[in-house]
Amino acid sequence: MIVTVTPNPAIDVTYRVDRLAPGSMSRVDTVTERPGGKGVNVARVLAQLGESVLVTGLSGGPSGAALAADLNRRGIPVDLVDALPDVRRTVVIQESDGTITSLWEPGRAPAQPDEAARALLERVARLLDRARAVVVSGSLPIGVDPRLPGQIAAAAAAADVPALVDVSGIALHEAARIGGAVLTPNADELDELLGWHTADLAGAALAVRQLVEPDGLAPAVVLTRGPDGLAAVLPGATLIARPPHVVNGNPTGAGDAVNAALARYVARVGSWDRVAWHEALADAAALAAAAVCRPVAGEIDDDAYRQWRGEVTVEEL
Repeated sequence: MIVTVTPNPAIDVTYRVDRLAPGSMSRVDTVTERPGGKGVNVARVLAQLGESVLVTGLSGGPSGAALAADLNRRGIPVDLVDALPDVRRTVVIQESDGTITSLWEPGRAPAQPDEAARALLERVARLLDRARAVVVSGSLPIGVDPRLPGQIAAAAAAADVPALVDVSGIALHEAARIGGAVLTPNADELDELLGWHTADLAGAALAVRQLVEPDGLAPAVVLTRGPDGLAAVLPGATLIARPPHVVNGNPTGAGDAVNAALARYVARVGSWDRVAWHEALADAAALAAAAVCRPVAGEIDDDAYRQWRGEVTVEEL
């Protein structure tokens, strides 16, 4: 199975409106609620692809119980650590012309942040003997040690379980320092990591080469830059995958689809050094584009994915 770790899950609420008018009333046409958080979205994509997956992370309170019940109804098993007073909510406002406005609550602080982090690390460690890959993604609740995602990934790597980390800010710095996992930052996250702006995909790939060679700790860094495509920075090579089409839609879940594609691929081959990166990157680009077609994160357009995965071009930089 593939284990996805969401330290800061959410209830995702999507409001669809004709037009958002700041400072005045906007009538909501439809409302949807579903389990969210980046790791949960990865798990939902994997489940849609028919993969065996398990969701773990921090949770608690009435919203945490609702999140677990909803995932179970969808056939996605959970093994969550009860450590939060409640689970946050995120609100996405989608206008009829495709404009997206997002309001993201911070995660509720655990009563004992260090104990919560320790409990989650131990929970993942107990799952590693059954795991074929681990994905750690998303933000952290207030007060939780930013080293936690990197520590989880390092524990997975020590158990010979391939790991991916998709985090931001100090947590990304720590994951890069601790090493052992493939990192999957987007443009903003990479700029924050480097401390300066990378103008394009090629420049971004060059900027992170030190993370993988000659003495880097990451097996690879996969950069996601929306319609510009993906870049896999590997020891000795950089590959760029261009999306088959520029898709108008909701890009919120595109990065989660990339992580799902890479986790599925490495789970099948067993380790990062066995990955055929041309193939894996093309599949990830097609899946990301198929996720943009869907109105909410954590879903893909199956028909688009099947059509596009043979159309992605991958070239060496």
